[in-house]
Parts: sequence; C-alpha cells; structure tokens
Amino acid sequence: MERTVKVQEAKTRLSAILADVERGEEVVIARGDVPVARLVPIQEPPDRELGFVPYRVPDSFFEPLPDDELAAWEA
Repeated sequence: MERTVKVQEAKTRLSAILADVERGEEVVIARGDVPVARLVPIQEPPDRELGFVPYRVPDSFFEPLPDDELAAWEA
C-alpha cells in the first residue's frame, strides 16, 4: 500500500513514517501536490556463497617474508 504525505508532515512525523516503511509500507513525500520522493523498505541482498572465485592460495603465501622485503614494509 502506498500513501502520500506532505513535506511538513514528513518532517514532523519522520520516526513514525520510518516505522511504517519498516513494516513494508511505501510512502511518497510531496511538495504541495507534486510527488518528489518515495520511501520504500530496503530489501536485504541474498547471502553470497563463499568460494565463488576458483582460486587457491599457494603454500608459499604463508612463508615468512625475506628480511629485505620485511624491512621495506616496516619502514
């Protein structure tokens, strides 16, 4: 369901309007009789599966850095 509120009402009742939006209602904010914005609930993105890129970290990744390279990072 969608309802329209004027800017002044939106400013006065913002917390209540946001609560309505959280419950799934859509609210249009109008300046006079001209709609200027629509508040809609945010839809949570689906969970992404880990491992979506076929890559394996080489064992050498976990070896200590050579002293000269380590010194460059610590400088």
